[in-house]
Amino acid sequence: MAHFFINRPVFAWVIAIMIMLAGLLSIHTLPVSQYPTIAPPSVSIRASYPGADATTTERAVTQIIEQNMVGLDGFMYMSASSDSYGDSSIQLTFEPGTNADIAQVQVQNKMMQTQSQLPSVVQQNGVDVSKSTDAFLLVASLVTTDNLHNSADLSDYLVANIKEPLSRIEGVGSVMVFGSQYSMRVWLDPSKLANLKISPSEITSAIKVQNAQVTYGSLGGTPAVEGQLYTYSITGQSNLETVKEFENILLRVNTDGTKVYLKDVARIELGQESYNHQAMYKGRLASGIAVRLAADANALDTANRVKELLTNLSAYFPEWMELDYPYDTTSFIKVSINEVVHTLFEAIVLVVLIMYLFMQNFRATLIPSITVPVVLLGAFAVMKACGFSINTLTMFGLVLAIGLLVDDAIIVVENVERILNEHPDITPKQAAIKSMDELTGALIGIAMVLSAVFIPMAFFGGSTGVIYRQFSITIVSAMVLSVLIALILTPALCATMLKSPAERESKDKNIFMRLVDKYLKIIWAPVYKLLEVWNRFFNYMMNGYVNSITKVVGKLKLYLIYYVLICAALVFGFMRIPSAFLPNEDQGVLMAMANLPAGSTIEKTRSAMEKASAYFLTAEKENIDSIMSVVGFSFAGQGQNAGMAFIKLKDWSERTAKDQHPDMISQRAYMPLMGIREGLVYAFNIPAIPELGTASGFDLYLQDNGGAGHDKLNEVRDLYVHAAQQSPLLTQVRVNGQNDTPRFKLKIDYEKAIALGLSVNDINSTLSIAWGSSYVDNFMDRGRVKKIYVQGDAPSRMTEQDLNKWYVKNNLGEMVPFSAFASTEWSYGPPLLQRFNGVSAINIQGAPAQGVSTGEAMNEMQRIADEVLPAGFGISWSGVSYQEKQSGDQAASLYAISLLIVFLSLAALYESWSIPFAVMLVVPLGIVGAIGAAVLTQYVPVRTVLTNDVYFQVGLLTTIGLASKNAILIVEFAKDLYDQGQRLTEAVINAARLRFRPILMTSLAFILGVLPLALSSGAGAAGRNEIGYGVIGGMITATVLAIFFVPVFFVLVMRYFTKYVSPEDKQKIAERKQKALAAEIEAIKKEDM
Repeated sequence: MAHFFINRPVFAWVIAIMIMLAGLLSIHTLPVSQYPTIAPPSVSIRASYPGADATTTERAVTQIIEQNMVGLDGFMYMSASSDSYGDSSIQLTFEPGTNADIAQVQVQNKMMQTQSQLPSVVQQNGVDVSKSTDAFLLVASLVTTDNLHNSADLSDYLVANIKEPLSRIEGVGSVMVFGSQYSMRVWLDPSKLANLKISPSEITSAIKVQNAQVTYGSLGGTPAVEGQLYTYSITGQSNLETVKEFENILLRVNTDGTKVYLKDVARIELGQESYNHQAMYKGRLASGIAVRLAADANALDTANRVKELLTNLSAYFPEWMELDYPYDTTSFIKVSINEVVHTLFEAIVLVVLIMYLFMQNFRATLIPSITVPVVLLGAFAVMKACGFSINTLTMFGLVLAIGLLVDDAIIVVENVERILNEHPDITPKQAAIKSMDELTGALIGIAMVLSAVFIPMAFFGGSTGVIYRQFSITIVSAMVLSVLIALILTPALCATMLKSPAERESKDKNIFMRLVDKYLKIIWAPVYKLLEVWNRFFNYMMNGYVNSITKVVGKLKLYLIYYVLICAALVFGFMRIPSAFLPNEDQGVLMAMANLPAGSTIEKTRSAMEKASAYFLTAEKENIDSIMSVVGFSFAGQGQNAGMAFIKLKDWSERTAKDQHPDMISQRAYMPLMGIREGLVYAFNIPAIPELGTASGFDLYLQDNGGAGHDKLNEVRDLYVHAAQQSPLLTQVRVNGQNDTPRFKLKIDYEKAIALGLSVNDINSTLSIAWGSSYVDNFMDRGRVKKIYVQGDAPSRMTEQDLNKWYVKNNLGEMVPFSAFASTEWSYGPPLLQRFNGVSAINIQGAPAQGVSTGEAMNEMQRIADEVLPAGFGISWSGVSYQEKQSGDQAASLYAISLLIVFLSLAALYESWSIPFAVMLVVPLGIVGAIGAAVLTQYVPVRTVLTNDVYFQVGLLTTIGLASKNAILIVEFAKDLYDQGQRLTEAVINAARLRFRPILMTSLAFILGVLPLALSSGAGAAGRNEIGYGVIGGMITATVLAIFFVPVFFVLVMRYFTKYVSPEDKQKIAERKQKALAAEIEAIKKEDM
């Protein structure tokens, strides 16, 4: 193939240009994201049972739905929660690769079958099934700029004007408003009701009747009499709209003509639907709306659409309102992708410089440089064809590919240059042909080996498989394109652009080129001096290397002992590397959560959140940009004792020190926040992939598999959490839920109640209306339908004694106090109940202590569970911890399969079962460097401490491929020289001498190509550092050690494990090859004439 394109250089250029055009067309249409869709698809089910406590909601709603979620394709696990507000939430997580739309349809079909088993009020409110995740994509806040408006005004505006348009945006799974819209609030006065003998049920009935929207038909409607000349609609009673109209609802007309209106027994106002949430932003009253991403949606595209809509709507905002984004995970995506792009260009520049250092020839340097845009753009075209996006993983693949793709071109160019220098009488075209005859096998072998290393990664399952797949296909496509270009374009360029030594000495016929050469010599004079120093140093190294190899091949046993020691060091070091799933990134945001003791009020929770905000804005003022606090909500549950803060950090350019990383900020905040007396407040970094959870660290469920009951589960929970909190390897171990709270239990004596002429329905409705918040009907407010709620006024429902203020109307029209037929007592009950995979469970979260990996923390939690949990209880991992566990289980098989396929590829290439071992034995020499770099980061103050996570595994596999590549270059030449009749040791020494320069050049090119990854900082630096450190460490040892050990392995294998071929036979085979090549070169010379 190479010969064909050497004779047709224009054809080679046409192919290269077509590849670049395909890439240019693709690059503008590829979506941009932080990661591919790594998080497994999930479907959320949300239902509401107003007035029900957590236990009732779980039994009547959550368990009924859970029991019917069977037979779902790709189902992985299911978590559920039920709270004391009557809210039921179930999240079903499916295997990665499952179609989220089909999963949602299947869940909806199951819900249709389940609907009839749910309470009627739940059916009336509707059950929502969506593809959204729990994590927030971003939070937009509205803030007041004056003292005339409050959070209620902001929340009403959000719900009325922003919530619905936002929910309709492509990619938005669901939205949550930290507040509620206006509603008509009817606050009942129990003493006035008792005096006028009116029951709460009569109030709700009167509102429904007099607020009804009635249709009366029309005058002259069809069928009409003959001659009818007009038709008009008839209007009558319609929905009420103002407070005054509600105040004048007629409740009763007495026999003496006096009237009782709603205003006589209640206070009516335009209030809020719910008073459960309060928000503050930058010290001002605020409201916010949180956006959850739909499954499989692109975060960056969705956020851009959300911001575009809000920007358009902001033109119509009242002047007293401001829009801001206190929490936005997509800023990190943009910055981190830009950082990787910068790294890519830095890598290209460094690689070109190292090529010039070795080749010292502008033309020879230009040829590999031309291949870079061709291969990179071609890789973008492949990414488009595979449906990938421009994300951190694919860009990492391209950065690593920079070193690989120039390697192939460097090998070709360097070999052509060597042949031209050794045979001054042949032309560059003839040298290119001879070079490709020598190198084609090695180039194909390198391609096969590197493909064998990376392709198995694409077939792994789970979220780890998605990460590997994007990376491996990107780097393999770049590498295959690189080899094709090395066989198609590079030889053609060598034949047309390179000059023989004689041509270099002669003057260029082109006047312009002569002038360029003249001035370049003047400008580059200092560079030439440096190159002379480098050449002397390189020749010194070369001579020293050849002398060393001569001694090494004579001491096989000694070097085998050294090899065994290196392998032992590798195993020892590998065991010391902690494991993880992905490194914790600096995403520019932090979160804080508050969980106060049971029974705490919103006022008390707000005080705790204010103290936490004050700490961050004073002690961490250099790192914190803004804080938005929300009371009444957290990821652990809703309630007056729950709170949450979204902490926006300053730009990465202002936070360059290691102690300004979010992990360090949250660790410093641990003790000060523990000093807040109101309750437990803690800060945490968000996970690298927000869709996999809400907090970094570990995430598990403690399960009651034996059905021991709620009280026993709480007892075991306290035992387990207490034991975990004593471990020095763990920090922030906490229950991600709420403790049981005091409950005021009402006992009704039904015998007394019936004897007093009371009905059970009247008793229940009076209680639910007075002490709950009863939704009655809808009304019109400024052209929008809103709700009407009836509830007892606040002073009449604050203490247990207030129960005696309420009366129930009996069948004789008399008012009977509750004290006549009811008694009370205090008890404890759960405000939030959780389940996992259909059994009662409690969610527990935590983080590793400083210097400890998440893998070690998870092992510690498992160890503690094995020690302290009684029979019938166990733990199950979820979210990012589930994926990390799966990743760790797959790592060993990933390495084993990759090594096996590398061996089989080499066996096919060399048509031998023994020679591949000369290459395979080099692998530990590369791995030991990567592991050494990982261990070293634990003791040296660097930005990122390496762990055995997905990125490090990618780096190890890259090192395996590169170490094998260096070995192939020596083995291929040594085998050819041996087959030509040279003695074994002579052949391997000559091969090592011939390949020393290209091996050193390609290795240095690759190391400098990934150096920007290792040195980078800012957004997404942790992942870049992990790959950079690991690969550089591996490449250093793979180069320094391999150039000495590969000759040892080749001699060992050829001497003891291959079939002996006599020198005479080898000489005959070599002579036939030389004659064929000479004939081909002669034919080309005749063509050139």
